[in-house]
Amino acid sequence: MNFLDTIMWPFSWAVSFILSIAHTVLEFLGMDSASGWTWTLSIILLVLVIRSLLIPLFVRQIKSQRGMQSMQPEMQKLQAKYKGKKDPVSRQAMVQEQQALFKKHKVNPFMTCLPILAQLPIFFSLFWMLNRMRDEQYHREGYFALSPDEVTSLDGSSIFGVGMSDVLWGAVQGDPNTQGDVVSVVILASVLTAAMVASQFFTQKQLMAKNMSEAAQTGQMAQMQKIMLYVLPLAMIFGGVNFPLALIIYWTCTNLWTMGQQWWVIRNNPTPGSMAEKELNLRRAAKGLPPVGEEARRAAEEAKKPTGQHKGSQAQPARKRKKKKKKKGQR
Repeated sequence: MNFLDTIMWPFSWAVSFILSIAHTVLEFLGMDSASGWTWTLSIILLVLVIRSLLIPLFVRQIKSQRGMQSMQPEMQKLQAKYKGKKDPVSRQAMVQEQQALFKKHKVNPFMTCLPILAQLPIFFSLFWMLNRMRDEQYHREGYFALSPDEVTSLDGSSIFGVGMSDVLWGAVQGDPNTQGDVVSVVILASVLTAAMVASQFFTQKQLMAKNMSEAAQTGQMAQMQKIMLYVLPLAMIFGGVNFPLALIIYWTCTNLWTMGQQWWVIRNNPTPGSMAEKELNLRRAAKGLPPVGEEARRAAEEAKKPTGQHKGSQAQPARKRKKKKKKKGQR
């Protein structure tokens, strides 16, 4: 076991254990243990387990993202204050004021990308496992929690005639280990890569279009979101060409989970001041429900303001009105 295997041991064991359990359950339910569809469903179950475990991190990510958006006006003022000042004293002062803003809004910038970082060890563990499936050593000894029979089954399985370890670029270059023919590998890998890229692009697009406040759409955070909108899909195209089929299935499924999870959050718990919040309040108004978020806050403030309407004699105290009537009788 090399140094990287030692570091990744817990993740490799966890991935292989979940796959083994999922495959055993599906086999118990009557599915063919050697079928690629059984292993595909096992990978999907792996995604469901991993993403369910990461839900608490996702919740913290949402809170941190909203905190970052709410502090954008103050951040823009801070950037304008130190614009053009590149001396060490000014830079240090700016960093200190930024940290004070983060503390004030209870924001941790690291939390905005923590769910993605938490998935990387799982991703690399699965990648290394698939790359080693054809090694005879693992067919004899097994791979972490996977038994030798399971390793042999996974290595020999296929869907639409394409092996779970087949790589598009390897098939094009004539890799002798490729199970499927070049055309089948290219078509299936391309379709899955297109689904992977489209789901990632749509997820990022709906976040920018509907779940960002007006202030957040003009700041540094908005620029980062725009960069991610195009950079991440390009990275996925590179991955679709060079990664084994099973890994593309995993990545596509986790993207679909992210897209659905974010759609639910945007629809039911949108960012204050965003387009999604306005749409939510329109749906609530149609049902006769009060608004939430920014509109609810504004409505409460309007209700506290004096109306400025003059009620004439009715606005006077009752004692004064009685006095006036008494004086009239005296005259």
